Amino acid sequence: MSNRPADNREQFRPEDHENDNFLLTTVVGSYKKPKWLDRARELYEDPEDGFGDEEWEEAKDDAARLITDEHERSDLDVVVDGEMRRKEMVEYFAHLIDGYEFNGRVKVWGHNYFDKPSVADEVEYGEEWLVDEYEFTSDVADSPVKVPITGPYTLANWTFNEAYDTDEELAYDLAELVNTEIERLVDAGARYIQIDEPALATTPDDHAIVGECLERIVADIPEEVRIGLHVCYGDYSRIYPEVLDYPVDELDLELTNGDYEQIDVFTEPEFTLDLALGVVDNHTAEVESVAEIKENIKQGFKVVPPEQLTISPDCGLKLLPREIAYEKMANMVQAAREVEAELDAGEIDVGYAAPEVSADD
Repeated sequence: MSNRPADNREQFRPEDHENDNFLLTTVVGSYKKPKWLDRARELYEDPEDGFGDEEWEEAKDDAARLITDEHERSDLDVVVDGEMRRKEMVEYFAHLIDGYEFNGRVKVWGHNYFDKPSVADEVEYGEEWLVDEYEFTSDVADSPVKVPITGPYTLANWTFNEAYDTDEELAYDLAELVNTEIERLVDAGARYIQIDEPALATTPDDHAIVGECLERIVADIPEEVRIGLHVCYGDYSRIYPEVLDYPVDELDLELTNGDYEQIDVFTEPEFTLDLALGVVDNHTAEVESVAEIKENIKQGFKVVPPEQLTISPDCGLKLLPREIAYEKMANMVQAAREVEAELDAGEIDVGYAAPEVSADD
């Protein structure tokens, strides 16, 4: 059993951070791709266009550099490249894992289609997944870099299983592969990994399977490496407090979209992990004001004290126009810095989670 949560958060505090309090700011991961990158993919996938591997790699590098810079200009403490090299969160990894195959697109909602893969044979580690992506982003970024990676439960749940007796067996085998990839990322220098498991909140009766997957994922991963778990959608009361037993440092939740109606779910019993709180809505193009985001941040103090709070959008920002996504990030960071200053001045009562720290102390 892992000893997480571990005390590994301070490594991401910038050296020039002005406030005593520190609310770690980051994003969930995905981000709107430049239109020219989508066009470059179309050319690359058309064998008659002569747009080769070298041109396609250059296009992805340029996009990753552009979005990483956009994250840094918004002053996030920890950045991501916006997942510029990934077309979709399951499909991307399925192409790299031996045992998967593709048989055509399926309709998932509205007019959106998903190239849903099938597991036709026992899964095995094939090509390297994310090390090149991490190393490139780290080279072009001055800030620390987080690596989002789709979790084994979602990889299994959103796949046609034609090779295993149960999805549980498939998820455990995929967890071993995720562990292999994270070990390689750690060897390359990665210190912040986020496991994305959106399927958990849609099938919460399987929380024990996700817990066992996480145990396998973090086996032998050093405690200085921060492990987050992102879960969005659904009724969180169906997975709480069981998620507190997961061997992760941080639980990343989507709560803005529901106007924080579920925040009380996490107040009893005591929330013992770090909380990555969604404070801007990725579903609406309306840019929340700094004042509005500050009130959202304060919702987090109903659950954890400031030293356990990370500030983040609800989910990935890939469906929003880039200028909207950027304004949301910039306002989010400004709001976090202003709340920190008010905490330093004793102007904010952090409430339930740490009632001994108040304006009167």
